Amino acid sequence: MSNVKLAVIYYSTYGTNHRMAEIAAEAAREAGAEVRLLRVPETAPAEVVAGQDAWKAQAEKTAHIPEVTHADMEWANAYLISAPTRYGVVASQVRAFIDTLGGLWFEGKLANKTFSAMTSAQNVHGGQETTLISLYTTAMHWGAVIVAPGYTDPVLFEAGGNPYGVSTQAGGVTDKIEAAIRHQAKRQVEMTAKIA
Repeated sequence: MSNVKLAVIYYSTYGTNHRMAEIAAEAAREAGAEVRLLRVPETAPAEVVAGQDAWKAQAEKTAHIPEVTHADMEWANAYLISAPTRYGVVASQVRAFIDTLGGLWFEGKLANKTFSAMTSAQNVHGGQETTLISLYTTAMHWGAVIVAPGYTDPVLFEAGGNPYGVSTQAGGVTDKIEAAIRHQAKRQVEMTAKIA
């Protein structure tokens, strides 16, 4: 499966989606993919980030992880995005990055690549499914091939039963959630290998 080049792209304010992305990247590597773990650039004012200890700590902890670029988007033939839910949609930092991709989209450089997504929210019914669906709507506009986990493994039921993508409550990743993430990443690698 060495033909799979997966960009695991995440935004994480306090660490949940960063951890989810790390798990996905590890599982994809184990499945044979070449993987780049990439973070979405922060758009919140520096003084706002510095004013919240947990947010500041997360930013400092992950400062060494490269920010996603247009070159990464061209390189990859698979995208897995992990980002928090904000008011029922993806965090604005992710939307801001996606909104810069018009040139690549226009040139067809985002098409025919697999796309999967994961999310977290403060509570169980905090809009995770609408976040995932909105990301998939973007992928449809690109001409990407959506690879949702569906109900393809019992671990999805054990992790909460979201067929659109792994979702969890912010603040922690349980063993069941980790198993579901690993399944979703492995499934995306397998599906990408079939079409790449």
